[in-house]
Amino acid sequence: MTRIVVVDDQAMVREGFSALLAAQPDLDVVGAAADGLEAVHLTKAMLPDVVLMDVRMPRLDGIEATRRIMALPGDRHPKVLILTTFDLDDYVFEALRAGASGFLLKDARSDELVQAVRVVAAGEGLLAPTVTRRLIEEFARRPGDPRPSVRLNALTPRETEVLTLIAGGLSNAEIAAHLVLGEQTVKTHVGRILSKLGLRDRAQAVVTAYESGLVRPGG
Repeated sequence: MTRIVVVDDQAMVREGFSALLAAQPDLDVVGAAADGLEAVHLTKAMLPDVVLMDVRMPRLDGIEATRRIMALPGDRHPKVLILTTFDLDDYVFEALRAGASGFLLKDARSDELVQAVRVVAAGEGLLAPTVTRRLIEEFARRPGDPRPSVRLNALTPRETEVLTLIAGGLSNAEIAAHLVLGEQTVKTHVGRILSKLGLRDRAQAVVTAYESGLVRPGG
């Protein structure tokens, strides 16, 4: 059972998302918050597996709330799935750097939202296609050279190849087909990559791949 906290400053949205998720047999909504500050306190008290987080909220926005949640004591932190109507600004990058595991636009279908929660809970990380495009475009606009990461030296050639494909937005099944490997083998490679680089999930891996220069926009 995946425990969820829903955070949104609009009561109708908050209640609608809560009802939708609570109707799923494998999901349990353990709380709801109207702003980021309340979200931090609720997360600390309820220890959810996933926090469904709005971005623009009073008192404390979703980005700073995510940052504070990730800084809570203990080694068990929830996955944060950012939900917003905005995909044309810096929220994507700030959210990922704050520790978010996924980013989904509010106009997604209800089944996409449910699936997104499950994907993020499983540790896969999630970026909506439009968000991925914006991420790549942002790195393309940045001046100067990428910041090299010595951590990438710890990866084997195969792991480096898998990381490159992750940054391209491929799923484990697609990577397996591309490299002619078993899907479980790919999953093992992904786990080792995240462990060696000290990353939470695939979303963080995408950012690392671009920031290190391993992958270049248009490359």
